[in-house]
Amino acid sequence: MKRTLGTCYYPEHWPEEIWADDAARMVEIGLTWVRIGEFAWSRLEPTPGKMTFEWLDRAVDVLGAAGLKIVLGTPTATPPRWMIDKHPDMLAVDLDGRPRGFGSRRHYCFSHDGYRDESARITRLFAERYGKNPHVAAWQTDNEYGCHDTTVSYSDAAHKAFQVWCQNRYGNIEALNEAWGNIFWSMDYQSFDQIGLPNLTVTEANPAHCLAFRRFSSDQVVRFNQVQVDIIRAHSDAPISHNYMGRITDFDHWKTGDQMEIATWDSYPLGFLEDRVGADDAHQSANARQGDPDFQAFHHDLYRAVGKGRWWVMEQQPGPVNWAPYNPAPMAGMERLWAWEAFAHGAECVAYFRWRQAPFAQEQMHAGMLRPDSEPATAYYAAKQVARELAELPEVAVAQAPIALVFDYDAQWSWEVQPQGQGLDYFQLVFDMYKALRRLGQSVDILRPDVSDLSGYKLILVPGVQTLTDQLKAAISKAEASILLGPRTNSKTSELSIPVPLPPQIDGLDVTISRVESLRPDMPIPIEGGGVVTLWREFLEGNADVQLRTQDGEPLLVGSDTLRYLGGYLDPVAMQGLLEILLQDQGLEVAHMPDGLRCRRAGDMMFVINYGTDPQDYQGQTIAPAGVYWYKSTA
Repeated sequence: MKRTLGTCYYPEHWPEEIWADDAARMVEIGLTWVRIGEFAWSRLEPTPGKMTFEWLDRAVDVLGAAGLKIVLGTPTATPPRWMIDKHPDMLAVDLDGRPRGFGSRRHYCFSHDGYRDESARITRLFAERYGKNPHVAAWQTDNEYGCHDTTVSYSDAAHKAFQVWCQNRYGNIEALNEAWGNIFWSMDYQSFDQIGLPNLTVTEANPAHCLAFRRFSSDQVVRFNQVQVDIIRAHSDAPISHNYMGRITDFDHWKTGDQMEIATWDSYPLGFLEDRVGADDAHQSANARQGDPDFQAFHHDLYRAVGKGRWWVMEQQPGPVNWAPYNPAPMAGMERLWAWEAFAHGAECVAYFRWRQAPFAQEQMHAGMLRPDSEPATAYYAAKQVARELAELPEVAVAQAPIALVFDYDAQWSWEVQPQGQGLDYFQLVFDMYKALRRLGQSVDILRPDVSDLSGYKLILVPGVQTLTDQLKAAISKAEASILLGPRTNSKTSELSIPVPLPPQIDGLDVTISRVESLRPDMPIPIEGGGVVTLWREFLEGNADVQLRTQDGEPLLVGSDTLRYLGGYLDPVAMQGLLEILLQDQGLEVAHMPDGLRCRRAGDMMFVINYGTDPQDYQGQTIAPAGVYWYKSTA
C-alpha cells in the first residue's frame, strides 16, 4: 500500500476565498489527505434543527477538486452551547461530584441517552449527505475519546446505566454480592437499584466495585462509538477510524478497534515527554526537543495491532504545542524523523496537525504547517521533503516481528484500582519491557489479551496481566516460543479477588506465589548477576527450576527454557540483562543500541533512527542528529 501524507484543516476558521489556495498548496507539497469537520457542529447547526451544510459542501468540493482525499470527522466531541440548554444533565461529572462545564470540548457523558441520540442524529445527517461523495474517502468518529479524563463520569445518567450494566452482567443481586465480596464491611445489597457509584466513600471503595465501574465506563465508550459506526457504514463504503491518544488507557481500544477498519492516533512526542512518558527530569531535559525514543514507537506498534494492521498517525506534532508544562520547539529535522518512524512501523498515512496555526482561542500557541500569517513553518518543509522521499523509496512492508508483548487495558484498570504500592503502574511495566527490547535492537509486535494464536514468535512476554483470558492460556499451552510471565500475571480472578489455589496457576509451571511485598524506591533488592528488584517482589515456592535469585537467596526467575515466571519488578539494568539472555537463547541477534539510536525492521528494509543530539555510527554509517537511515537487509 502506498504511504501518504496529510494534514488537519478547519475551513470554518478561515475566509472562504483562501480555501482553494490552501488546497493547492497542500497538493503542491505532496499531501494526499485532509481531515475536516470534527469540531464544526456549532457552524453546521447554529440553533436546534437549523442546518447550514452548504459551506461544508463547498469546502468538500474545493478540497476534492484540488485532488485531495477527505477524512470527514463527526463533530460530536464539541456539542454546541444550545445542546447544554436542551440537555442540562448531559455534562460529565468528576470524581468529586462536580459537573464538567461548557467552554472547551469533550463536555458530555457517554451514558446520557439524550446526547447519544443527538450524536446519532448529526452522524446520520453527515452520512446521508456525504456517504457517497467521491471526495470523502475515510471517516473519523468523534475525536480523542478519553482525552482530558472524560471517559469515567459519575453523573446521574452513569449511575442509572451502571445499575443496568450490573444487572446484565451478574443476573441477580446475590451473584453480585458474592462476586464483589460484599460480606466484607456489611456491603451487601438487596437490589440493583441500591448500587451507587464508587466515589465519595469514607475510605477506599470496594476494589471489585471500582473495577466493575471501570469496565462499565469503557463499555459506554464502545457503545457510543458503535452507534456512529453503524450509521456511517449504512451509507458509505469508505473505511472508518478513530484517533486515539498516547497513554490513554481508560477504555478498551481493542473493542473499539474491532468496530472499525483503521486505527489512528495523535502523536505529540514533546508534549507526551513532559506529562505521559513517566521519565525523570534528566531524561526529559536530554530529550526535550526530540521526545522519548521509544514512546511513539510503542504506540505505533499498539495501534497497528488495534487496527488489525491498518493504522495512521492522524495528528503529528508540527512544532511547539500549547498544552504541556513546557513547550520547546523540536530539534531541526524531528518533524521529518517522526514521520519516517511511523512509516517504518507500518503507517499508511501521517497527517500533520494542523495546516495553519490559529491566531485565536485555546490552541493559538500550537504550531501548524503554516504560521498564522500563512507563511510556511518548519513542518511545511518537513512534509515536502518526506513526500519527495516517499516517492523515491521502495514499498515499506510490514512483517511479523520475532517478539510479542501482550497489552491488556483491563489489567491497567485493575492495577489502578489496587496498586498495592505507590508508583506501581501496569502501563509502565509493559513500556519498560518494550524500551529494554528496543535498546537491544529488537522489533516488537503488541498483542491483545485474547489472542489465540502465538505461532511464528520466538519470544512472548506477558507481564502484569492479572487475569489471563482462556484464549491466551490455551495459546500459551500450545506455543512453541519461549514465554516469560510475570510479575503479577494471573494473580487475580476476574472480580479482583485472590484465587485459591494461589497464583499463578499456569499449566507446566510448578510455582506458587506465597506472599508479596511492595517496596519503597529507596529499598531496592540486589539481584545475583547485577541490577535490582524495585517497587514489587513476589516470594515464589514450588519445584520449578530457579534460574535467577536475589542476593538474599529468594527465587526471582523460575521455570524452563520455554516457560518462565518472573517474580519482581526489575530496574532497567536487570530488565535489559534478563531480556538479552532470553533473546540469545532463541538465537535472536542482539544489538546494543547507543543512547537515542533505535532500529525497526519492516520486511526486508531496516530503518535506523537517531533521536540523539550527536551523530551516531551504526554498521559503518554515520547517522546525523534527527537522521533516518534505511537499507535493504535480508538478515
